[in-house]
Amino acid sequence: MKGSKNSDTRAILHHWREAVPDDRLAHLIKDAARALVRSLAIRLAEHKVSFGHWAFLRILWEGDGLTQRELSAEAGVMEPTTFSAIKTMERLGYVTRRQVGGDRKKMYVFLTREGRGLKYKLVPIAEEVNRIAINGVTSEDVAATRRLLLGIIHNMAHDEEALERKLPSTRVLARMGARANRKRRRA
Repeated sequence: MKGSKNSDTRAILHHWREAVPDDRLAHLIKDAARALVRSLAIRLAEHKVSFGHWAFLRILWEGDGLTQRELSAEAGVMEPTTFSAIKTMERLGYVTRRQVGGDRKKMYVFLTREGRGLKYKLVPIAEEVNRIAINGVTSEDVAATRRLLLGIIHNMAHDEEALERKLPSTRVLARMGARANRKRRRA
């Protein structure tokens, strides 16, 4: 098992250093993010917390009592994904859902004492992963990388605004694909 992990790492490094060293920056960022996520997910699993739940916990630690829709927007995931995760987190005892005020359609999500307590166990783990990630990298390079990534995020936000279109939901994309398939079959 350990050998396969090392060969996976070697394959990724070979890809970036030798096979396609000038490949697109987006791919490099994706692979770096994937490596960070895997490292954190492995450590979170030791505490019986999935990476998907980590994303929602982080948001709730910053601002408890959000609606499921607000959580979806903050996490950047579709509402059915949020609904499923929150139901599981509720079963695990990390959150409770309840209505607030007179609006029966809105369900608000609140951390339980156990959910709040996870912050003190899990945040240090995330900080450890970050320390591992930048080990041997100069503070100047870390600062430059932060500026670069923030610049990319800024530019992509402006690009998305300029498009004046929203990313279609998975459901809408599935319908579009189904229509295209029906047209192909008829032709």
